[in-house]
Amino acid sequence: MCPHTGPAVTGEWVLNVLTGFAVSSAAIFVAELGDKSQLMAMTFATRFRAWQVLLGITLATTVVHAVSVALGFGLGSALPTSWIGLVAGVAFLGFAIWTLRGDHLTEAEKGRAGRLAGSAVLAVTVAFFLAELGDKTMLATVTLAAQYDWLGTWIGSTVGMVLADALAIGAGMLLGRHLPEKAIRYGAAALFAVFGGWLVIDGALGLL
Repeated sequence: MCPHTGPAVTGEWVLNVLTGFAVSSAAIFVAELGDKSQLMAMTFATRFRAWQVLLGITLATTVVHAVSVALGFGLGSALPTSWIGLVAGVAFLGFAIWTLRGDHLTEAEKGRAGRLAGSAVLAVTVAFFLAELGDKTMLATVTLAAQYDWLGTWIGSTVGMVLADALAIGAGMLLGRHLPEKAIRYGAAALFAVFGGWLVIDGALGLL
């Protein structure tokens, strides 16, 4: 047995984790800009303490993204990498269109943010868990986990979302109103389009 095999494998694994973390944190941060979860974070920030809102978001995101990573990891084990890249690129181009369309709180979600006041952390956790199920950030995490290391993707996607919602909490505390929604939406859509285009090209080159 080669004495350098262990360290080499360990070093490669660490690199894969860091790559998954970097890509996922950046992508999910962009995905969360202008999303309804940010609107919910602003709403909660006007009623509860900032640390309570942030802790609730972190707990909900950790659970939802764990499920997303499990789905994406299973998908990544079953499909060729190049095809995954193409599918991921098309998905992110779809996210760009979704982001351009905008996202708004429904009346039910507004009521949920306003009524649940018994336990602030529990209220935020439950509300964000329900809001994130099937949301574009969850779907983006599934897509990323199909391509990158599951642990890096899980941690990175959670960090990216918490950071984005932390901005919303700060905005909710300081302004009590939305940030310039159109500019945020267009910027996030542009970054999604660039990221999606890059994935499509990379996947196509891999097939060729």
